[in-house]
Amino acid sequence: MTPERMKRLTDVLAKRQFDLTIVLENVTDPHNISAVMRTCDAVGIQEIHILNTRIPRHKKWGSKSSSSADKWLTIHQYTDLNTCVQGLKKSGFALFSTHLSADAVSLHDMDLTRKIALVFGNEHSGVSEEMLAVSDGNFIIPQVGIIRSLNISVACAVTIYEAFRQKSQSGHYHSPNIHSETYKTLQAQWALDGQSD
Repeated sequence: MTPERMKRLTDVLAKRQFDLTIVLENVTDPHNISAVMRTCDAVGIQEIHILNTRIPRHKKWGSKSSSSADKWLTIHQYTDLNTCVQGLKKSGFALFSTHLSADAVSLHDMDLTRKIALVFGNEHSGVSEEMLAVSDGNFIIPQVGIIRSLNISVACAVTIYEAFRQKSQSGHYHSPNIHSETYKTLQAQWALDGQSD
């Protein structure tokens, strides 16, 4: 690997955001998941949580949609909701689900600079009742159209780019947000993966 390539990987790693993560609950289309991965990589989200309680565990993603973004991300897969939720809450994450409800807040009114996990549900039925029951709140993406519905990957992109905007303004990308051991582990992994590009 060239020094230039290693510097690029190191620069990207230094901007990874470990206090922002995504949970995809029962998202069926692997291309939607891959598109989310690509957007997460673009804004520096390192970890994604994929929860399948009503559909089979995914074996692969849509490679064209992800452009191999999955190679640079840490992907956690679960078949048990409590395991997923308890792990996130133990790590200090607040869970906010995309759900149209009376108490839902607008995306633009949320503080996305804190430690937060954003939950997106199934393409047809949305976030499950079980997940809503353990979420810390619900949010909606402001819309003025007739349909009032976005594709899951688009909804996720809109949401995390709002997080990117807020975190950029707050200086979250100016200094590394990563533990030294995690940094060393990912740096070694990326160096190895980067040799196959």
